[in-house]
Amino acid sequence: MENFKGQTVVVTGATRGIGRAIADAFLKSEAYMIGVYAGNSKAAERFEEQNSIYRSRFELIQCDVASETEVQDLFADIEARFDTIDILVNNAGIRRDSIVALMTASDWQKVIDINLTGTFLMSKQAVLLMMKKKYGRIVNITSPVSHLGFPGQANYSASKAGLIGLTKTLAKETARKKITVNCVSPGFIATDFINDLSSQQVSSYKKLVPMRRFGTAEEVAESVLFLASARATYITGSVLEVTGGL
Repeated sequence: MENFKGQTVVVTGATRGIGRAIADAFLKSEAYMIGVYAGNSKAAERFEEQNSIYRSRFELIQCDVASETEVQDLFADIEARFDTIDILVNNAGIRRDSIVALMTASDWQKVIDINLTGTFLMSKQAVLLMMKKKYGRIVNITSPVSHLGFPGQANYSASKAGLIGLTKTLAKETARKKITVNCVSPGFIATDFINDLSSQQVSSYKKLVPMRRFGTAEEVAESVLFLASARATYITGSVLEVTGGL
């Protein structure tokens, strides 16, 4: 496992699913972790209880990543206390599935606001801090639906495709500042994010995966930590797929 002792990491959507596994992995790797969550206080309490041995090296902050004001306030607080950050993982995301003909404009906009605009707002503030010492790592969590498309997920697919475009552009803008920007693209991962799938859907989707299983959140976290590490110095603007061959 990588070692991030002395580094400050911000992870959005940090208290559940893939984000929780990423946050846990950074704590085990000795980083100081600032976990951002939207509003699930019970999940935040569970995180604090289950990571009590690391209590001196993490904090959880409630913030709506789609709100420019809240994100600016978050980073103003971080800058006042830490001056800069080393790593940002944009993991926060939601789904509001429906076929296009029946999808409401509000469900379309909500997914775009959190999944795509939230990543833009967080990345903008992070880059401003990272440029202070000309170093940083940004890892965005996208999805294979960005290029495969899935019925009922036009909003989700569009938001995740947008993340790849944002990543590649930001990577070019920050490369000379020694800031890398990459994506990790998890396929079907066994988390509560897919709990609403029927057993028939689960069986059907597993057949699409050459490895014939869903991945684990921990497998995704390992990929994120690699891209956030010193070993990935020359990797930027890339998309690392963690899909079992999907």
